[in-house]
Amino acid sequence: MPRAEELVFPRRERFEDRRKEGQQRKLLDEFFDHATLLAISRLAGQGLFDAIDFPISSGKEGGVFRAHKGTELRAVKIYRISNTTFRRLPAYALEELRRESSVRNFGGLIVGWTRREHTILGRLDEAGVRVPKPLGHFRNVLVMEFIGDEQGAAPRLKDALVPDPAALYEDLVREFGAMIRRAKLVHGDLSPYNTLYHENRVVVIDVAQAIGSSHPEARRLLERDIGNFARYLTRLGHPVEPEEFLAAVGGDEVGPTAKE
Repeated sequence: MPRAEELVFPRRERFEDRRKEGQQRKLLDEFFDHATLLAISRLAGQGLFDAIDFPISSGKEGGVFRAHKGTELRAVKIYRISNTTFRRLPAYALEELRRESSVRNFGGLIVGWTRREHTILGRLDEAGVRVPKPLGHFRNVLVMEFIGDEQGAAPRLKDALVPDPAALYEDLVREFGAMIRRAKLVHGDLSPYNTLYHENRVVVIDVAQAIGSSHPEARRLLERDIGNFARYLTRLGHPVEPEEFLAAVGGDEVGPTAKE
């Protein structure tokens, strides 16, 4: 088993020019502290991946990296262990997390948040919602199916070229519908910014803040999610009324009286 440091950006994958080497060093310093490296080593030891290749995206809460297991690609999401991670969380999501977790320190909450995303991804996958399949997690590290191919990761919907907006609408109705009717969940922060577009179909990501369809906030959040996509579809030249969209996905099954 290689040392933990050797599992991140193996030399055969490293960029050649100094500027990109410097960017990698910055990412190493930001994300891969000792505890995270130990988590990566443990997950690699469980056979979930051989090594982490390079970053796909990074933000204030964490980053996503491409990894490989033999010839198969994987995605590794790493949350930053920091109290700033939670400053952007809505109150309802933090309340749900604290209710589910027995810890109150920020490190423990991050671990709980990572576990929650893994669990919700599995619940959505079982319900037939297109999400990255969860493969494993430990501490602040989550391993998932890689959405994309050897040429690169699938783009976010906001950056994708959509050839058929009407087909996209039907696809969104199917995904929202499966989320609500089968998984009994509302995403709560869904938009073209956190939806991937792969092989002309949407893939839902960033699901840790999802709540049950009977939650008091569920209806309001679903209406906001629907509004985000209604406006986006209108910009694509396929206008749709939010009320029509809401009814099509089963909005009447969302709210305090909904059964889970």
